[in-house]
Amino acid sequence: MAAAAAEDQRRAAPSRPPEVKTLAKGLAVIDHMLERGPVRTTDLAQHLGIDKGTASRLLQTLVVSGYVRLGEGRAFELTEKMVRRKSLERPERSLRERARPLLERIAAETGEAVHLSIPADDRVLYIDTIESNSPLRVDRPAGTLAPLDCTAMGRILLAHLPLAIPLQLQKRTENTIADPVRFAALLDTIREQGYALDDEEYHLGIRCAAAALREQDGTVVGAIGVSGPTVRMAREDLRPLGERLKVTASAFLRD
Repeated sequence: MAAAAAEDQRRAAPSRPPEVKTLAKGLAVIDHMLERGPVRTTDLAQHLGIDKGTASRLLQTLVVSGYVRLGEGRAFELTEKMVRRKSLERPERSLRERARPLLERIAAETGEAVHLSIPADDRVLYIDTIESNSPLRVDRPAGTLAPLDCTAMGRILLAHLPLAIPLQLQKRTENTIADPVRFAALLDTIREQGYALDDEEYHLGIRCAAAALREQDGTVVGAIGVSGPTVRMAREDLRPLGERLKVTASAFLRD
């Protein structure tokens, strides 16, 4: 009788909807990090019993929400929004919220697509985009994943964060730098000049410039970039655009 009653109760209990299950997994991630500290994607996947892709998506959702950030050694750590450091007078706003005024300013000045990105394992993740009003425009909405090595957004992150350079650099267009020696020299140049460029190296017909966003302590937390079609963005315009982005990105420190 007891077994039958338990079975009836199990059948009557409503199953949790997908969004509740996702929330539960997100809370499990936070609980794990509160107890164990910084965590890598692979270790988190093993602890929660999920695949690495799911673990990566959970972490990136928490990054976008401002609860988690990428720390040293490619390990994710909780932000002040979670741990509530005593030195803070207010909770830390999400990276997307804090950077949005910069994106809006750049979009108004350039008229081109403006992006905000963060590293996501071996790729770059676009977490916010303001599209150009022009009919001919670059389509990279929030949620887009792109290579680190041949995009301006990815290169600026590779130059300033302890991210792994792809073992084999893929030549995606005739302009892509695929030689390891030349690529290492390129990253040195990016560190010195403070911005990165993509001159039709990911897609033909598209150029891009990007600069790093830093916290007060100098930690790079993301990148902002501008991309546009070559018919409007000439090669000689790239470096001045990179310099402008570098200056604009410095305003993030004063937020």
